[in-house]
Amino acid sequence: MDIILIRHGQTEDNAGRIFSTKDTILTDEGKEQIKKTKTFIDTLSFDKVYVSPLHRAIQTMEILGLDGEKEERIKEVDYGLFEGNTYEEIVDKFPEEAKIWDEDYLNFLTPEGESIKLAYERVTSFLEEISKKDEDVVLVCHAGVIRIALSWVFENVDYFFKFKIDNGSVNIISIDEKGFKYIKRTNYSVR
Repeated sequence: MDIILIRHGQTEDNAGRIFSTKDTILTDEGKEQIKKTKTFIDTLSFDKVYVSPLHRAIQTMEILGLDGEKEERIKEVDYGLFEGNTYEEIVDKFPEEAKIWDEDYLNFLTPEGESIKLAYERVTSFLEEISKKDEDVVLVCHAGVIRIALSWVFENVDYFFKFKIDNGSVNIISIDEKGFKYIKRTNYSVR
């Protein structure tokens, strides 16, 4: 089976290098990225589509011409009070929290948000569930979710920042009949 992970197109927050708010929308460039991605997605076959309930993912799914089931567990990592800020603004507004975050980014619970480790547990519970169904699926989601999914192949959240995930990119994880997971494609973009 294949799990096809598509990152949403560029958003207003992405363009500003801001930790995205929950309601950010696609830019014109982001819409164009997804139109290009659609040419590749149209060549694939799959049984089911799941989409993050955040607006940028739903917009992406609609441009792709897909119809999917909303899935809460594939929402982006919740950065809580850090959302809507650049990294520099976070350091300025939350200096103590930013220092702790820099020292332990996997376990740090962002104020009113979640840690990457908690997000890993959330996302991988869904991946484990769908991997038992033996269907090819598409997940329209976010960079953090895709990094988690790729880390799941190694069964190690420490790989989280080892992957570059561009807006509109396609990433594919394959699982064979024995349950062996491997990365078939990563950060593929149609340009």
